[in-house]
Amino acid sequence: MAYQFDFVPVLDNADLLLQGALFTLGLTAVGTLLGVGLGIVGAVLRAWRIRPFDRLFGLYVELIRNTPFIVQLFFIFFGLPALGVRLSEWEAALLAMVINLGAYSTEIIRAGILAIPQGQLEAAAALALSRFESFRYVVLRPALAKVWPALSSQIIIVMLGSAVCSQIATEELSFAANFIQSRNFRAFETYLVTTLLYLVMAILIRQLLAWLGRRYVMGGR
Repeated sequence: MAYQFDFVPVLDNADLLLQGALFTLGLTAVGTLLGVGLGIVGAVLRAWRIRPFDRLFGLYVELIRNTPFIVQLFFIFFGLPALGVRLSEWEAALLAMVINLGAYSTEIIRAGILAIPQGQLEAAAALALSRFESFRYVVLRPALAKVWPALSSQIIIVMLGSAVCSQIATEELSFAANFIQSRNFRAFETYLVTTLLYLVMAILIRQLLAWLGRRYVMGGR
C-alpha cells in the first residue's frame, strides 16, 4: 500500500517547532559567545606558551576533541550530580556546548595567531602601541580574519550537534520534533520539516557570521 503523506498534523504543531528552533538559536548564540571567548583565551595561552596554562589547555583540547559530544553532555548532566553539582537541562546543555566549542576554537584561533608575521608585532612596538592595542589590532583581529571561515563552520557544527541535547530533555528543536512525532506518528513528515528547519538555521547563521566577519573582523574587505 502506497504511503499517504500528511503534513497537517505536523503543521498543527508549528508553534512547538518554532519554539524549539528559537531555543536552539538562543542556546547557540550564548554558547558561541562564551565558547569563542574561551577559545581566544586558550589560543593565546597555547600560542604564546604561557606555562603551565598552555599545557592544561592542551590536555583540555585533546580530551574534548577525542570524546563524543553526547558523552560530554551526559557526564555534565548525569555525572556531576555525584559530586554535588546539579545543573538544569539548559545549564548542562549550554556548558557542554561552551566546553566543546571552546576546545575546537582554541586550535582554530591558535592557528591564526601563529600565522601572524613577527614583523607586525615589531612594527606595533615601534609605533608605541599598548599591549592591549597590539593584541587587539595586530594579533587578534588579523588572526580571526585568517580563520573566520573555519570558525564559522565550527559554530554551525556545534549548533547542529545541539540536537543531542534532547537526550537530557532540553527543549530545543529535536526535542520538539520527537514530542510531535510521538503524538501524531508521522515520523517522515515530522523529521523532514525538522531537517528543513535545521537547514534554514544553518544557512542563516552562516550568512550572519559572514556579514559579521566582513563588518567587524575583516574591516569591510
